[in-house]
Amino acid sequence: MKNLIYFIIAVLCVSGCKPGVNSVVKLEVTPEIWPDYKDVTVPAEIAPMNFDFTGDSYHYLFLRVKGSNSGELETEGKKIEMDINDWHNLTAQNKGGSLDFYLSVVKDGVKTDYAPFKMYVSEYPLEEYGLTYRRIPPGYVSYGKMGIYCRNISNFQEDVILENTAVYGICVNCHTANKTDPKDFVFHVRGQEYGGTVIQHNGRHKIYNTKTNKTLGAAVYPYWHNSGRFVAFSTNQTFQVFHTANPKRIEVFDKNSDLQIYDAEKEEFVLSEGIKNDSLMETFPVFSADGKDLIFCQTDLLTPPYYLEDIHYSIMKASFDEKTGKVSSEKDTLVCHKGKSAIFPRPSYDGKYLMYTVCDYGTFPIWHKEADLYLYNFEDSTSRVMEEVNSDFSDSFHNWSSNSKWFVFTSRRIDGLFTRLYIASIGDDGKCTKPFLLPQKNPLEYYNSLFTSYNTPDFTKTAVDVSKISLRNRIESKERENITVRE
Repeated sequence: MKNLIYFIIAVLCVSGCKPGVNSVVKLEVTPEIWPDYKDVTVPAEIAPMNFDFTGDSYHYLFLRVKGSNSGELETEGKKIEMDINDWHNLTAQNKGGSLDFYLSVVKDGVKTDYAPFKMYVSEYPLEEYGLTYRRIPPGYVSYGKMGIYCRNISNFQEDVILENTAVYGICVNCHTANKTDPKDFVFHVRGQEYGGTVIQHNGRHKIYNTKTNKTLGAAVYPYWHNSGRFVAFSTNQTFQVFHTANPKRIEVFDKNSDLQIYDAEKEEFVLSEGIKNDSLMETFPVFSADGKDLIFCQTDLLTPPYYLEDIHYSIMKASFDEKTGKVSSEKDTLVCHKGKSAIFPRPSYDGKYLMYTVCDYGTFPIWHKEADLYLYNFEDSTSRVMEEVNSDFSDSFHNWSSNSKWFVFTSRRIDGLFTRLYIASIGDDGKCTKPFLLPQKNPLEYYNSLFTSYNTPDFTKTAVDVSKISLRNRIESKERENITVRE
């Protein structure tokens, strides 16, 4: 008797979940979906590009995805949730081809068949395991739960590298790996009691006190040399102000800044006159793809009184001596946008391009709606605005994949409030594909309930192998390695 009751309940549940169809309507328009994944180009390795139908209320969805080369998959239900294995089999079969998405929507016994829309599967692989990024609430005076995370891009798994809940009162920020390889990895722990810089070199990490009596303060923005021996750091005296009648809300700016090179073998800072000038402010250092140059942002040190709108950075280049760790005092201007700031340079690892952000002023583009991505071509020394990827809101904090065919960046284009991650590819002709939002299992539900912003994303070749327990214990111990300075 019990088995019969269970059977009846199961039948009723299935009948209620999958309504009958009395008539079919065919439309010549594509469906309204979120995120807007129509005509995007994706790597075969990406997680299923699940989406939500937003055109109207509905009872049930049917989806068929057909490859231009071969293969297809089907899914149905209240949500679009494609099977991970089926999805990867389909994308693998259609590299260099396309996928047609046929969506049918059932409501009140009427099945509406929409015209198909396309996605394209790139011939270029995305060889990284995933992404690392920080997620932080958009608070300014105090901060809540925040951390650095690692996301597997072939599925929806997100792992914690370190959260500030591990040790009371800390902030974690400014992480980076050596050409996406986390065997060489660095990030900062900020806090009055537990501050320090975590440097993982060849898979082993130490926590350093980077404040010295010969530098402005603790190390800030890092970037690894391709040899793995050196890390370029800025040291910044940073302040923030709040606008009372300005849509930018907040401005973060430097009153002073310098650069220094960390030698991981000798555990010392190397200072050079070319990047430590009392009349200039330098920040956002990176090494060129071949490691022969240091590229950084520079502006004049302004003396009060001055307006924040007067702070404009250019992107400079100086030769780097790998034998000594010294930077030449002779500098060339790579990029200058008169009356604007060119900031956050990131060279592609193949040596072709330099991606950077342009905003009206300053060095903190997060609340600058006008902030756009630009691309500098090393071959012909030209720059162009990346119109195919920019939006009407801030686009910034970008990084390259190890094969330089993909890049990730943050954007506020959804609501103007929270930064989200977007990925796009770049072709041999230098043109970029339409960016797509980082996929989630249930995207609308996930992003509508996520009240933290992504920032400083980077690709990672493997999962970041850091023991959270060991790291927490080291932070709480307050034991820090001191760094010597060589001039």
